Amino acid sequence: MATGKEAGMKIVINPITRVLGASQVEVQVAAGRVVYARCAATVFRGFEMILRDRDPRDTAYITQRICGICPTAHAMAASFAVEELAGIRPPHNGNLLRNLIFAGDLLQNHIRHFYLFAVPDYVRGPEIRPLIPPSTTDYRLPRAENKRLIDSYFQALDVSRKAYEINALLGGKAPHPHSIIPGGSSVPVTAITVLNLISIVKKIQKFIEERMLPDVYILAEHYPEYFKIGGRGADFLNFGLFPVDPEVSSYHFPGAAVLNGRMEAVDLGEITEHLRYTHFEGEPVEHPARGKTRPNPDKPGGYSWAKAPRYRGRALEGGPLAQLWIRGDYRRGVSVMDRLIARAIISREVAGLMRKWLTALKPDQPVFSHFRVPDSGVGVGLTGAMRGALGHWLEVAGGRIKNYQIITPTAWNFSPHDDQRGLGPVEEALLDTPVADAKKPVEIKRVLHSFDPCMSCVAHVIVLDQPGPNRVIVF
Repeated sequence: MATGKEAGMKIVINPITRVLGASQVEVQVAAGRVVYARCAATVFRGFEMILRDRDPRDTAYITQRICGICPTAHAMAASFAVEELAGIRPPHNGNLLRNLIFAGDLLQNHIRHFYLFAVPDYVRGPEIRPLIPPSTTDYRLPRAENKRLIDSYFQALDVSRKAYEINALLGGKAPHPHSIIPGGSSVPVTAITVLNLISIVKKIQKFIEERMLPDVYILAEHYPEYFKIGGRGADFLNFGLFPVDPEVSSYHFPGAAVLNGRMEAVDLGEITEHLRYTHFEGEPVEHPARGKTRPNPDKPGGYSWAKAPRYRGRALEGGPLAQLWIRGDYRRGVSVMDRLIARAIISREVAGLMRKWLTALKPDQPVFSHFRVPDSGVGVGLTGAMRGALGHWLEVAGGRIKNYQIITPTAWNFSPHDDQRGLGPVEEALLDTPVADAKKPVEIKRVLHSFDPCMSCVAHVIVLDQPGPNRVIVF
């Protein structure tokens, strides 16, 4: 039987399980460690093409369909872009309501990701689907702590549902709520709704404090080497998460770029998208405001449907670790375990903010600012999101959308090689990862799951055996 210690072995994970959407990771293993990595998004969706010639006010609804687990992030970015185009801002209640709906979605995502996607890599579950077949034999938790995390796993299903209730109460439905729109919100707030929401948020806070935070530190105690696995330099990006006020004088989680540990204000002119190794035609390097969406599945050298965004030529990582690092709340390191801990910490912080926003709402006050869409112009909508920095670039002519470009957080994190063959953040984090057993490369999956790539879940494993040391194993 071949193992990861055989020189030159290729491992292809396709599809990646316990992530959101279709993707593939290919690594080369030599002397038991990853020496090469390549990440690919394997499905083309083309939302930029769908948006052409539409009314700009449609963007907050249509772009939510990019993703069912984080739709509100796209509604926020789209709303910000249209508001910049039209020169308007939401009223006080509109800003708070959008923050609350977005925060509810963020919490359901982080709770769901940690327990349903990441925890099974470390915790031996009951012999029921979807927890069988197990990912590994490397289970280290003592019986009592293992049982605790399994109990938390099943509790998390209900708690993440409660977070969705927030979206349903304030947004009309979940996922894809109707009430995050340019100009504010479409659902008025009432005192009884506020009281109901406070009760829900208290229950979520209790779970995070008593379960999620202790659980992640239990994993850290028994898997300490994962503070060194999945590491890379301190290269981060955040666009700012949750405006403090309608005028966006500041953010609760501020925006910045971090280059090799040094923080600077974000210069949008320094963002480029590299196309050389993608399934897209166009200039080899483009700014998103001038970018086009020209798919070519047969392009020579292309291996991913994700473009390769770069800032000053560097691949920057986004997500909870980046958001806390920039705010100064957590700077222990950059690794698998640091990403998981940061996700739990930011969940606690966001739940606390929700309590404050709920008490700051003013029932019976306006939630929406009326506006007229200009015949022409541009707008940029930027926000931090569940997995990092999200940007929407909008151009309008004749009152209709002429061009729309989107850079998602997973495009940053799960980026393919750039024009100079530089690796994306996940590709880079995979380098030097130890692989004990190529038939069950759980170490690779632990690195992947720490980023929470936005791909939809699948539940089967296929192994294709080929003779020789260079056989390909497809999971």
